[in-house]
Amino acid sequence: MPTTTPLSSFVRDVPDFPKAGILFRDITPLLASAEAFGEAVAAMAQPVLALQPTHVLGLESRGFIFGSALAQKLGVGFVPARKPGKLPMATFKEGYGLEYGTDALEIHVDAFKAGDRVLIVDDVMATGGTAAAAQRLIQRTGAQPLALTVFIELTSLPGREKVEGLPVFSVLRY
Repeated sequence: MPTTTPLSSFVRDVPDFPKAGILFRDITPLLASAEAFGEAVAAMAQPVLALQPTHVLGLESRGFIFGSALAQKLGVGFVPARKPGKLPMATFKEGYGLEYGTDALEIHVDAFKAGDRVLIVDDVMATGGTAAAAQRLIQRTGAQPLALTVFIELTSLPGREKVEGLPVFSVLRY
């Protein structure tokens, strides 16, 4: 049964995390509610159904939660984009900048093949660096990045600018 509470009420603001000046959007209350999480996944899936993805690429780590649920809902495969050194086989690696530093993502070189249509999934889009790195990783395999779908988009940051040409869908915008 759907919740009558707005999904935004399941997001907790945590100031100064992971460092001073950052306002972290905590989704753990959403995850703790089966109904709210189900609504969030359905809302993330709705705008991408017509795109007919063959795979979902979930971005470490909360993107795994939403991504695996979306892959199941869409009836497609799930591929994790991991932090460096976490995957056992040969990988492609792409670096990116964060609000508070730098990092990188890796996928197996055989994660996708030419002709695959890949939906990128994460919990939050902020600066867009992670999503742009994911977009480049997909392209390196010969597959096609279709779109990015996130639960939360921080509109005060330039995330959409980093993923030029990639449709972005978000459930909540702050």
